[in-house]
Amino acid sequence: MMSKTPPKSLKGRVSTPGDKSISHRALILGALAEGVTNITGLLEGDDILHTAKAVEAFGAKVKQIATGQWQVEGVGRAGWRSPKTPIDFGNAGTGARLIMGAAAGFDIQVSYLGDASLSARPMGRVLRPLEQMGAKFNSTDDKLPITQTKGGALTPVKFTPPHASAQVKSAVILAGLNTCGITELTETHLTRDHTENMLSAFGLNLTRTPKDKGQVVTLHGPATLKAANINVPGDPSSAAFLIAAALVVPGSDIIVENVMMNETRTGLFAVLSDMGAFIRADNFRRSGGETIADLHIRYSKLRGVTVSPDRVPSMVDEYPILAVIAATAQGQTHMHGLGELRVKESDRLAGTHALLIANGVDASIEGETLIVTGGPVTGGARVKTHHDHRLAMSALILGLAAKKPVSIDDSSMIATSFPAFSALMAAIGAPMEMS
Repeated sequence: MMSKTPPKSLKGRVSTPGDKSISHRALILGALAEGVTNITGLLEGDDILHTAKAVEAFGAKVKQIATGQWQVEGVGRAGWRSPKTPIDFGNAGTGARLIMGAAAGFDIQVSYLGDASLSARPMGRVLRPLEQMGAKFNSTDDKLPITQTKGGALTPVKFTPPHASAQVKSAVILAGLNTCGITELTETHLTRDHTENMLSAFGLNLTRTPKDKGQVVTLHGPATLKAANINVPGDPSSAAFLIAAALVVPGSDIIVENVMMNETRTGLFAVLSDMGAFIRADNFRRSGGETIADLHIRYSKLRGVTVSPDRVPSMVDEYPILAVIAATAQGQTHMHGLGELRVKESDRLAGTHALLIANGVDASIEGETLIVTGGPVTGGARVKTHHDHRLAMSALILGLAAKKPVSIDDSSMIATSFPAFSALMAAIGAPMEMS
């Protein structure tokens, strides 16, 4: 796939596809609950479809009613059963880690698989607290394939994750649902709180107590969830690419509708405002425990900024596209504390640096800091995506600001999180060309 230099400024009004994090959780909690959960706006990307098949294998009944509309009949008190075959997560890291947590609470045996990219990602951060609770796993170097050999009858824990991770937090909380006693998790820095918000929608009373820059989450188990109706809000991580396109193409003026504005996910929007971007939120409303708004974005002359490590939890997936935007800004942008990017779908820190350098952008890495100096973007490179959807889309957006088109070696993985990417880019005037 190749970017094409837009013939004119970008215009239009588009709606953001359903949030990936919310979609995973809606399927998993629906599969654990008693009754039928109705989900509207479910993201139908490859990652989510793998999670849907996974919860079916544990005994839930999953049915697509129409595009974006799904029903999940949960197992309730009967609990998850041992799947007949290994669970294949494809590239779905969130689905894998959350389901490992939920499944650990049941006396079942299950094997987990993934594609080459997911199989290279570390799972020890999730396995260690689950093992501390009493679950047992077989693996090589804490990577997929992994087999749960023992679950259920877990011991509640007081756990403080050594790294800010919503996936680790959620895995422990989900394991705690079927654990007798009080499970207590302390975050030193707040991470996305979708699991806590959605558990409340499913009827669970858990306690969240602020503590310094983080919080303490307390859960009394075992707990029974009740089916809920979930309207999935738009994904701010997907909206980021549409926003970036408008900010790097002169004269652009677009509106991106239905964007979730959870403060644990909007770090990028705050950074862009600091850079001088025109980005205005209107039409605020609430749905499924989350705040939603429509975002109005206009092309803006941006300036480089320093991004604190404290921003990482609220925008960990958005650094590649921020780096692309920074390439068009005046001056330098310093992004600190990016070690977490090295253990995503790929080494995103190295991958982001490589895609910038290949296209004539002045960029460097110093420890865990990425430094980007804005200026004219040459473009013209064919970018190695390392099977990482965010690197792929970021490279294509960079091409909109470049003198020469930018191409990528593989576009197939974009469907994992943003299957409508090409269609929505074309809708605002930035069509992509198959190469």
